[in-house]
Amino acid sequence: MSESFQSIALERGWTFRDAEDGPVLPVSKVPTVVHQDLLDNEIIPDPFVGLNEQEFEWVGHRDWIYRTTFSTPEKHSQGKRCSLLFEGLDTFATVRLNDTVILESDNMFIPYQVDVTDVVIWSETESNQNILEILFESPIRRGREVVNSHPEHRYIAHQTEVGRLGARKAAYHWGWDWGPILITSGPWRPIRLETYADKIEDLWMQSVVSEDLGSCSGTLHVRTAGRSAERIQFQLRAHEEIVFSSETTVGESGMGEVKFKLDKPALWHPHGYGQQKRYELHAELSKGDTIVHEVSKKVGFRRVELVQDKDDHGQSFYFRVNNIDIFASGSCWIPGESFLPRLTEVKYQDWLKLMVEGNQNMVRIWGGGIFEPEIFYETCDELGIMVWQDFLFACASYPTYPEYLASVEDEARANMRLLRHHPSIIIYAGNNEDYQIQQTYNLTYDYDNDKNPESWLKSSFPARYIYEYLLPKVVEEECPGLPYHPSSPWGGGKHTTDPTIGDIHQWDVWHGTMQPYQNLPSMGGRFISEFGMEAYPHMHTIDAFIDKPAEKYHQSLTMDFRNKARDHERRLGSYILQNFKVKEDFKSYLHLSQLTQSETMAFAYKSWRREWDHAQNRRCGGILVWQLNDCWPTISWAVVDYFLIKKPAFYAIARASQSLAIGVSRTYHEWVSGHARPPSSSRFDVWVSSSIVEPVSVSVEVRYVSIATGEDIKPRSSFDDIQIRPNGSTDVLSDTIDYTQDPTIQPIVISAKLLAKGKIISQDIDWPQPLKYLDLRDRGVKVEYLASESTIRVTAAKPTKGLVFEERPGLWFSDNGFDVVPGEDKVIAVKGINGQEGIPYWTYLEDDRA
Repeated sequence: MSESFQSIALERGWTFRDAEDGPVLPVSKVPTVVHQDLLDNEIIPDPFVGLNEQEFEWVGHRDWIYRTTFSTPEKHSQGKRCSLLFEGLDTFATVRLNDTVILESDNMFIPYQVDVTDVVIWSETESNQNILEILFESPIRRGREVVNSHPEHRYIAHQTEVGRLGARKAAYHWGWDWGPILITSGPWRPIRLETYADKIEDLWMQSVVSEDLGSCSGTLHVRTAGRSAERIQFQLRAHEEIVFSSETTVGESGMGEVKFKLDKPALWHPHGYGQQKRYELHAELSKGDTIVHEVSKKVGFRRVELVQDKDDHGQSFYFRVNNIDIFASGSCWIPGESFLPRLTEVKYQDWLKLMVEGNQNMVRIWGGGIFEPEIFYETCDELGIMVWQDFLFACASYPTYPEYLASVEDEARANMRLLRHHPSIIIYAGNNEDYQIQQTYNLTYDYDNDKNPESWLKSSFPARYIYEYLLPKVVEEECPGLPYHPSSPWGGGKHTTDPTIGDIHQWDVWHGTMQPYQNLPSMGGRFISEFGMEAYPHMHTIDAFIDKPAEKYHQSLTMDFRNKARDHERRLGSYILQNFKVKEDFKSYLHLSQLTQSETMAFAYKSWRREWDHAQNRRCGGILVWQLNDCWPTISWAVVDYFLIKKPAFYAIARASQSLAIGVSRTYHEWVSGHARPPSSSRFDVWVSSSIVEPVSVSVEVRYVSIATGEDIKPRSSFDDIQIRPNGSTDVLSDTIDYTQDPTIQPIVISAKLLAKGKIISQDIDWPQPLKYLDLRDRGVKVEYLASESTIRVTAAKPTKGLVFEERPGLWFSDNGFDVVPGEDKVIAVKGINGQEGIPYWTYLEDDRA
């Protein structure tokens, strides 16, 4: 008899059919979802093209049956067990093995391990096959039935219908203001057949890094199936070297644990603040002299704090990792696919590598999506990307009947146990914007006076029980000491827009009062976990979803259908109209939308990062743009589109988030509130932001360049050997421009360069606002490919705004969407270009070339 653990993925040999009357059709591979299988069998057209999405909403209304057969890897023997592991079933699933119901599931996010020892047919031959069948009921129908069966709760759901609140399923499947209505069903994560005498069901570590970072101590744990094994051998390894080893016996409950301590541990640091050191945690489960199962996980040690101290601005909100204050510069993440099994490990890695390329160090996994797969968090560990993980609630008032609470708790515990070895996860948050629902609908919430969780369950906002009692209890039990935040946004029970405490979602640019994006510097908070601006993707992506040439214009039905944001045309059009001379041809309008987004990013990131200031004045602790990515080819707030093609806004964030970044900005006279008179003067500031934890000596050069002539209108301001404050911001220059006196009576740009050892390491260029008042014709731009260096050199005779190269798969640019000032070469590295003729289409603001 083999004592060893065996795990076989049940990937092939599946079929599926409509539960009522459909033909039996092949399935290419599990994991899968029904839309993908219908596509593969050419039953439905591509929902990502044209208006096709609306043609098969019927799919989500149907029940579907998936079926396969399998044999066991060996015959049955005394003490041998057999389990089926379902890592994810989407969503209302009844599982039958050999006509016996072995599982009924109504939660997409819970993995299930089912012991089928007494149900399975033990045989190595194909003549005695087991039949595995899964019925997936319509999530639309079942979700609505659940809602209707609990009329005691007032269901409120923004974004499509309340039926989504009856299903523990990814909310975005019901459609969002950036995604389609594609309500999937199916075995969306792997299904495995496991045989064993005994096995390790969970291996984890609870540890604390000492305050001086000189040691790390804690407990190593194993939970077994509790069948027959006797001993557990634990090891911690660093580069194959065993740095800790200990053995213990398996207790009657199937548990085993040992204490450990390491001196001078190698620590995991966020990207830009040190190396991402990790250890291998290894456990062997033995019976007699036989190892029956062994498991290894990569783990990391770090000391994490969410700093919320009273200060002159209210209460701080920022992260401290290994005693270093970390300014979070990053993005919000939505699921990267409408059909999740199509996301490969390589694509996940490519997405996250883009974040590091863009100088981002934090990703927020949004609550309307999923707990991402292991490869996502493993890559974040490897790259040093901090993870803010929302629990999966979004934009709604959720119920709290007993069965629902039990499912939520099982979901939270199961996923925290899967993820708790990842050092990149530094915070869990209870939900996305559910307290804004409470505010909008005046649901009961008395934070200061009502501290009784049982009373919350009886209120009109019962989900407070989930966010302020149940989830923090689970987090503390499963991941002791890890920061928890009740919601995003949330701040001490105050209004969610209060900028003095907690995190805020700053949507008064684009949504709300539609403030000019130039006002963003004064619209910050202690931590901005959402803000954004829409932009069109590059033309390659638009060509991917436009199926009729006549629809290729920015006001077409296809373009409007593709953009799911409410009032998108009015909002995006208003920002373009307020800031730019409008051109109606499609390519020009696309370019203007991209400039609108990149300008928004530049104003926000550089000004809010400046408020990181110094250790006693952390006015702003981080910025997360909404959003990094898309789940389908679309027009949205994403700074990188579905095909991983970067928009100019991506580069604007990268420039503002460099480890040393210079900023220059003048005060702006509002022109949209009536009486649009030009200002008589403006103050301007030049500063440097640093994430380097040691003082740095740099030089700064400031130029004042005529927009009309390209000439410097006065001598440059130069500053040598400036000592930049470590991990903060340093003011360099403040001055006033008098627009009534020569030489500044004419419009000028202010160009600020940061130099180290004579090399430009950062540049920022400030322009008069709005740009539509300027004459930007005849810029004298030249673009040249330098083959020997694989670079492009750009020069201009006059200041040039927003030069963008059109991107597509196979091309790579180190910078894009940049400004150019005369007398300076802008040189960018490129890949995928062969010769001068290979340079893609490019344009800039008010490009007047024939």
